[in-house]
Amino acid sequence: MSMQTSQLLTPRYLTENELTQECIDLISSLPAEKGWVATKLYKYQGFWHTSRQLQGVLSCQKHFQAQDTDILLVTTPKSGTTWLKSLLFALVNRSRFTLTLDQHPLLSNNPHMLVPFLELKLYVEDENPDLSCFTSPRLFSTHLPYISLPKSIMDSNCKTVYLCRNPKDTFISLWAFTNKLRLDEMGTNSLHDVFEKFCRGVSLYGPFWDHVLGYWEESVKNPEKVFFIKYEEMKEQPELHLRKLADFLGCSFSSKEVKENIVESIVEMCSFDNLSSLKVNKEGKLPSGEDNSAFFRNGKVGDWKNYLTPEMVDRLDKISEEKLNGSGLKF
Repeated sequence: MSMQTSQLLTPRYLTENELTQECIDLISSLPAEKGWVATKLYKYQGFWHTSRQLQGVLSCQKHFQAQDTDILLVTTPKSGTTWLKSLLFALVNRSRFTLTLDQHPLLSNNPHMLVPFLELKLYVEDENPDLSCFTSPRLFSTHLPYISLPKSIMDSNCKTVYLCRNPKDTFISLWAFTNKLRLDEMGTNSLHDVFEKFCRGVSLYGPFWDHVLGYWEESVKNPEKVFFIKYEEMKEQPELHLRKLADFLGCSFSSKEVKENIVESIVEMCSFDNLSSLKVNKEGKLPSGEDNSAFFRNGKVGDWKNYLTPEMVDRLDKISEEKLNGSGLKF
């Protein structure tokens, strides 16, 4: 296979040949560690990024202009991002797209196509993309830590929804997901090797605990701007928390909608069983190269019990206790 052909087959998230000189210069000055999929991870503003991802971060910070009506969905990787995107897209657009019709966009589009990542989709493909095609309220997502958000987001009245997940399930899901992204010739990452990295904070957008704490603290200070929710709570009572989200976003369900079971209809349409069974989510790839099916593993709470040793569990629990001590946040 020629090098040119190999580059064409390489997923975009692994390519490093489209970097700006600004990004190349910055990377040369940053701490680096071996990545889980990409060759290297680089530490920028206290958090770890791939080189291509970092370029999107820089462009986003420089050019994104938030609007007061924007809604930003934030997660650490593998914390329920796909589910959150589907729920919020259906919630915010329920007057535009009737839930009972087969034509709803979620039935024919992967949620990541409907709610794009700022730094992983929009600003990594174009340094200053045209966002005029987005209707208000604009719905975007990001994995960016709070400290790295564009200044315009801080200065605006846009709303942020942050979904976090127990670090044990987050780690197992991230390990399984990154192994799916690795090319065949790379082999798979051992659970033990990446566990050590995760505990040291060396993971995509890690350290996990610092990421979660940044948004937790902001939600305590500014609850009208940042809505903080745990994946486990959402799984246990999805209708209750969807109604709370609607209230937070200023698009509460009317008594008529409640009587018509619109809340339950959204939850059902966006359920793991329904989304994972759709043809669009079983076949094809995202433009960046990931298989659509890679985003649907099992969505269960407590799956970590099938993988982690008692020693691993104890270590993660101790790190969580130490990192979150005094914050009021517990997993």
